[in-house]
Amino acid sequence: MLDGMNDDAFWALMDELSRRPGDRDERLEWLAGELRRRPAADSVAFQVRLERACEAADTRALWRAADLITGGCSDDGFHYFTLWLVGQGRKTYESVVADPDALADVPEVRALVGRHQEEWDDDAWPEWEELEYVAQDVYDELTGQEDDEGEEFHAAVDDILDAEEPDADGERGGDDDRLDGDDEAGESGGWSGGGGAPAGPRGPAGGRTSLPRLTGLFPAGRSV
Repeated sequence: MLDGMNDDAFWALMDELSRRPGDRDERLEWLAGELRRRPAADSVAFQVRLERACEAADTRALWRAADLITGGCSDDGFHYFTLWLVGQGRKTYESVVADPDALADVPEVRALVGRHQEEWDDDAWPEWEELEYVAQDVYDELTGQEDDEGEEFHAAVDDILDAEEPDADGERGGDDDRLDGDDEAGESGGWSGGGGAPAGPRGPAGGRTSLPRLTGLFPAGRSV
């Protein structure tokens, strides 16, 4: 089912989305229009790619980066942050996942430096919850399932995700810095922020969440 929306096709849409003029609503309407021109199965495949990309960005170091920028990042807030990051396009996404301190080079982040959050308009916030719902809305429209509250769509997405092969240990592979299921990161598997990295081997002592440039732009404990 993913053949019609492979990685290159998905990221081509994200790259164009990141370059589109207009506000976020206008850009999402463009994305919806692109998906409407494709088979409904491509909307499912798009969502799978989107969820995989967000999952790959779900690391302790990136959570700390989001926390520094926003002054405190909840579980939901961090998920919306990863959606925003995907929406910045492939080059930015890959550079930031590899090194979260690279957020210091992202123009949308630098535009927030020195500004109180009360001055940030909706399109300035490094969060993009609405990107989560575009594919479902298009799928429901194309299949006439507007009244099922996304049940068919999410079942189709889950079928693909559940079919992923586990690794030799019976777990999905991935970066050992991921927050998923990490007891040190808290009961929910995330980190509740507070302006500093969580304790443990991937916290400050281990140096793996060191963000010198980003910390210089957004000092911990600043007034937000």
